[in-house]
Amino acid sequence: MALLKGELGRLEKALQFPFFMTERGLDTTMRDVPLIIFGVGGVGRALLRQIIASRRLHADRFGLFLRVVAVVDSSGAVVAPSGLGDKELSEIEQAKAGGLPLVRTPTGREIPDARSVVDMVGVEEAIVVDCTASEAIIPALEVALERGYGVVLANKKPLTGSLDLFRRLTASGRIRHEATVGAGTPIVATMAMLIRSGDEIRRVVGSFSGTLGYLMTEVQSGRPFSEAVSRAHRMGYTEPDPRDDLGGIDVARKALILARMLGWELDLSDVAVESLYPVSLANTPVSEFLTNLSSLDREIASRAAAAEKEGKVLRYVAEIAEGRCEVGLRAVPAESPLGRLRGSDNLAEFHTRWYNPHPLVLQGRGAGVNATAAGVLADIVELALSMV
Repeated sequence: MALLKGELGRLEKALQFPFFMTERGLDTTMRDVPLIIFGVGGVGRALLRQIIASRRLHADRFGLFLRVVAVVDSSGAVVAPSGLGDKELSEIEQAKAGGLPLVRTPTGREIPDARSVVDMVGVEEAIVVDCTASEAIIPALEVALERGYGVVLANKKPLTGSLDLFRRLTASGRIRHEATVGAGTPIVATMAMLIRSGDEIRRVVGSFSGTLGYLMTEVQSGRPFSEAVSRAHRMGYTEPDPRDDLGGIDVARKALILARMLGWELDLSDVAVESLYPVSLANTPVSEFLTNLSSLDREIASRAAAAEKEGKVLRYVAEIAEGRCEVGLRAVPAESPLGRLRGSDNLAEFHTRWYNPHPLVLQGRGAGVNATAAGVLADIVELALSMV
């Protein structure tokens, strides 16, 4: 009877999620992986689309079925321990794209806090996915790890808070965070590989912001800085408030994550950060900020011209070396990997014992929700396979 009940349960799931069915009939070897997804902004929505589109690949190649049991935003959640069907996930994605909070969707509900969702789901094992940009998610991540769940992060804030929190989160070995540094470019995975190999990482230099990379190549082409920022803002390349990009804190968080991976005991306050706008423009409305940004055009153009005279170009660079982290505008040789960088790509140079005198260089798409979501999805699959 127990065996029959189990088969009926698998059949019911197969009817709800068709990729449990193969050409040979019911596939009882498929590994079911519950997902709790926090954050349904651009990255979270792209992740839902990619999960649906990758069903066949995950089933045929890895024997995995990613069962989304909860989707959460700042207003509330949609929770279904038996799993949300692909039609429901598409409806959630479309509702959020239209600006509708989850609590106002047909099956949405209010929640007391992020941690309570983990209790609502009530599954024995799961992967919690953080696609937010919030610190409020941290208690949910901690309780998930305490229960033996896995955690995948696109959110940088949990790893750049206190050093003690970083250690607690990473000690389990059940956390993945590729998208916190390089979107879909495997900078974190490469760093981890070099560390495991015993290579000595002496210096990491890179362009870790697709937005700032785009701005610097626009300046290099002769466009005034303020015009480049306004253009990037109109095209959606910047955050709604461009100061979130221009202040350099996002790049500083990425540099800090890499430094902490090296075992360096640094806090965010230890990272030297050069902002691309003055304090006097910090609290003005966005429209006024963009108008007043022209006051910086002459200075940045002068720095670009001085760099060009030396055969160099301006890039917004993160450098991790000799126990310190610095991020800011630097003049780099025009023929170096960073100097040849164009557009919004990310780039990282790893200068190590074995990669010497020529560094190991990674370059790839550094902006866009699809690239970031792809990095998150790859982490989910890798973590699911490692937790077997």
